[in-house]
Amino acid sequence: MPQKATAEAKSNIAFIKYWGNRDAQYRVPLNNSISMNLDHAFTTTTVEFDARLNTDMIRVGDLPANDATRTRVITHLDRVRALAKIETRARVASSNNFPTGTGMASSASAFAALSLATTRAAGLNLDERALSILARQGSGSASRSIPDGFVEWMAGTESGNSYAVSLLPHDFWDLRDVIAIVSTTEKKVGSSDGHGLAQTSHFIDERVRALPLRLQRVRRALFAKNLAMLGPAIEEDAVELHLIAMTSNPPIFYWSPAMVRVIETMRRARADGLAVYFTLDAGPNVHLICEAKDADQVAARAREIADVQNVIVNAPGTGARLIAEHLF
Repeated sequence: MPQKATAEAKSNIAFIKYWGNRDAQYRVPLNNSISMNLDHAFTTTTVEFDARLNTDMIRVGDLPANDATRTRVITHLDRVRALAKIETRARVASSNNFPTGTGMASSASAFAALSLATTRAAGLNLDERALSILARQGSGSASRSIPDGFVEWMAGTESGNSYAVSLLPHDFWDLRDVIAIVSTTEKKVGSSDGHGLAQTSHFIDERVRALPLRLQRVRRALFAKNLAMLGPAIEEDAVELHLIAMTSNPPIFYWSPAMVRVIETMRRARADGLAVYFTLDAGPNVHLICEAKDADQVAARAREIADVQNVIVNAPGTGARLIAEHLF
């Protein structure tokens, strides 16, 4: 039985957002969501089961995991141990190549990579659906980082039928996500807490009712490679996520003046003929969606904004995969 495995999983940017759960324990969402994996924003995780260990050893980057992260990771390890019918403790090392906890879906790539590495190290070979279901229980959006390319997470009605599938492969459409980094500070209210508060907003029911038509628009736009159709839909959905957050009880404010300056700069650029649209996750950094031919111009415009600390350009990315190079 394999004892050690390393996996790499991409972060993803949601075009239709996941915000709010039908079942919080198993992270079964209120609605379907659609995303694109990001080829230059990923987590690498090595897991080794070792009978000599008396406790799980978990490192994130160069440091031992904090208490909250350690608890969450061990809970996920326990899910895999139950599947594999083992009790062996594990050594885990995880590293991101992008800022963590800043609205860039770091938990998505982290739990997708952890799920694949842990199951393989435990001697399991789960299919994509089962792996997506497992990853979802660690972090909802992690379900979308398991399949390739452009992905839809089927909300389902319970844990066994809530999983993600690839709508289109990563090389289908040469889109770019130009991320304007305006903050690398970890957000004060995590997404898990935000999901828990979503149903306190008076607008959540209207959002759920309106989403089927918007989902259809986004699917059609992706299959047609039509950015003029995709862009307004994703902007509408991004603003709506933040509307729900701001009208929750208590309210959550992820917006910042820097974020607004980036959005307004790109709206002016679009009025001047540059085909670029924004989307936002639960954090202050702005994702600028454009086609590959315009990515250099969009990145250059973003770098001119005083608030922008860094710019990361991503093409559509592959699904989670095993790699040969271990972190320890």
